[in-house]
Amino acid sequence: MLIGVPKEIKVREYRVGLTPTNVREVVAHGHQVVVERGAGAGIGMTDAHYEAAGARIAADAASVFAAADMIVKVKEPLAAERAMLRRGQVLFTYLHLAPDPAQAHDLMRSGATCIAYETVTSPSGGLPLLAPMSEVAGRMSIQVGAYFLEKAHGGLGMLLGGVPGVDPAKVVVLGGGVVGTHAVHIALGMGADVWVLDRSVDVLRRLWTQFDRPLNTVFSTRDAVEQHVAAADLVIGGVLIPGAAAPRLVGADLIRRMKPGSVVVDVAIDQGGCFETSRPTTHDEPTYVVDDVIHYCVTNMPGGVPRTSAVALNNATLPYVLALADKGAMRALAEDPHLRNGLNVHGGRITHAAVAAALGEAFEDPAKALET
Repeated sequence: MLIGVPKEIKVREYRVGLTPTNVREVVAHGHQVVVERGAGAGIGMTDAHYEAAGARIAADAASVFAAADMIVKVKEPLAAERAMLRRGQVLFTYLHLAPDPAQAHDLMRSGATCIAYETVTSPSGGLPLLAPMSEVAGRMSIQVGAYFLEKAHGGLGMLLGGVPGVDPAKVVVLGGGVVGTHAVHIALGMGADVWVLDRSVDVLRRLWTQFDRPLNTVFSTRDAVEQHVAAADLVIGGVLIPGAAAPRLVGADLIRRMKPGSVVVDVAIDQGGCFETSRPTTHDEPTYVVDDVIHYCVTNMPGGVPRTSAVALNNATLPYVLALADKGAMRALAEDPHLRNGLNVHGGRITHAAVAAALGEAFEDPAKALET
């Protein structure tokens, strides 16, 4: 199979679909790789590194898309990239289609087979290709929250961990999954007063066991969300329903009740966000203010630390890239129900139930779609 790796074009997105290390693995399996010039520059990998690993360098994205049987990316294809997809081509990347009908319709029109990292599952029920970026984003959420709490950046002027004789900031984490767990880890390490809300007692029990008494665990109800968000200095939104739009847990009325200069970081923004007042932002303009509350809603947070996140992502995606290349996409998808859960669009049809429901589109069972 000929695998194409274009350079990411989303604002300040420096990650890359395949690192030279993974290119070498793919080539060792007998496949060819074409990489757009400069695709790895953001993580310090030159074209020479890719050539040494066995890749061919293409002058532009159009050359990559025209040649490749499978495109391996990081972020969802933008309109210019979607226009280059063709029927029968495989796209393997993050898609986050639920809040993005324009992208979904373009992918349907392309006829390409589009597999989303974020809905591939594991036998244990996890999301193995979303997890590494959720780990990064969870940790980053506390870093950026602490930064924007500084007065010079519009915040309350609070040190997250306080000092002797001065209270630390109250950090509220909505959701105790991968994002929430890693946010809690960093926030506790910085000395904050940390509260995590989740609707699963099992999740709260796991977090209690992992972090012990410094962490405050709360069963999530409307009352609990209102009480703790209104009193918070920093709120992290880390809720996720695989493939579906994120639930709106915090309404505009509750944002109005928060402290002036407090900060919300919406890690769920890729799936539409869990604050009613959230809207997507970029690394160039990461924040905006609603009712004196700073909103950080960057849709590609891990792109801010590309050296870490690109390698972490590649570690997770390599087995799936090899399966798709070695077996061919149709056979790989047919044989692996967990990889098949990642199939969002095939032959012009939506093949993930949650995505279809979010978009108001007809759903076709992926196993059935692969037969036609």
